[in-house]
Amino acid sequence: MMISILRLSRLRFFSLFLLFLLVGLFPLSVYADGGAPQLAYVAGGTGGVSIIDIAQWHLAGTITVAGNPHTILLSPDGSALYVTQPTSGQVAVIITKTRKTLCTANLPGQPSLLALSLDATVLYVAGQGDTRVRALNPATCTIQRIFETHEPVYGLAVAASTAANATPATPGQLWITGTTSLTVFDVNGQLQGTLSVAGGPQYISIPAGFTAYVTTRRGTLVAVDLNTRRVLQTLLTEGKFGPMDYDAITGEIYVPDQQRNQLDVLLPVTEGSPTKQQGPVRIFRLSSAPQAVAITNDGQFGFVALANGQVAMLDIPKRSLISSITVGGSPYFIITGLYPPAGNSAASLQQAGTTSATSALFSFFIVLMALAVALLLGTLLFLWRYNYRKHLTHKTSNR
Repeated sequence: MMISILRLSRLRFFSLFLLFLLVGLFPLSVYADGGAPQLAYVAGGTGGVSIIDIAQWHLAGTITVAGNPHTILLSPDGSALYVTQPTSGQVAVIITKTRKTLCTANLPGQPSLLALSLDATVLYVAGQGDTRVRALNPATCTIQRIFETHEPVYGLAVAASTAANATPATPGQLWITGTTSLTVFDVNGQLQGTLSVAGGPQYISIPAGFTAYVTTRRGTLVAVDLNTRRVLQTLLTEGKFGPMDYDAITGEIYVPDQQRNQLDVLLPVTEGSPTKQQGPVRIFRLSSAPQAVAITNDGQFGFVALANGQVAMLDIPKRSLISSITVGGSPYFIITGLYPPAGNSAASLQQAGTTSATSALFSFFIVLMALAVALLLGTLLFLWRYNYRKHLTHKTSNR
């Protein structure tokens, strides 16, 4: 009798083990890690900062951030998110995996702008309510240096030195757009020069190379040579343009055109460009005014934050809109990580997006089958035990 009970217990244990094993092998949900590249972050979504799962094409969560968050940046490894909170007068560093605040800095001037040094050891912060740019240690939020521009600040960007004799040890540059001018410092605080820009410079983007792209509050976009600090071309006119990004593979510039509800794509410009550009080479039509754009580092996907609380997801090589994701609120800025997910090509990411629902249904079916098997085993064991006891009772009574 004791041996039979032990066997029965073992069979029950085996059935439960089988159930847990199947559930573990076929989970109902797939969770991304704590930071980019699997994720994109949108400032101004409902609740603060919205998180988009790039592989699954859906809203993955929200980081609650007060203070009307505007510009956001990521550390190169995606472990830290830097967030400006202009109405709170501060900047926060948030650990992406835990979504907990590491540190904050209280700053004047309603800080809404950020730039990260090329080695990711310095975070530059500024706003239109002050004439100074402050360099922070992103690990502690302590101020390391202050740059005085004598004008309200409208844009920030960093660049490597373009001097002919530059080495890896040559200090990089901080480019600052003000009310009337571009001001250039080296990262040690030494003024390098200024450049007046007609129409009032605003947003600035500096891809790898020798050209900066600058929008103006008058509604133009100009290309500026980093060496000579002079305007090379006026690329767009009669628009209202938001924060830009670029394709690191092709060098193309992506410009949110808020006035026309479209994303303009421009060819890169250099000092030796043989011809003047005649407007964008490509346009993405959008359902609402684009506020900002982010292009993944591999040049496969683009994300456009829209004024209507949506994020448009673009297939860059195919030049098409592939999804629209609702984040709510009033999006201001969007950022993705530096690299695509390890081992995932653009095709696999798209396949993951289109088959996520099928995978979930398949996983659910597997779990139901496991439960059915466990129930069947339990029923068979119960019947076996019942018949076994009945047999023993009958045998005893015959004695």
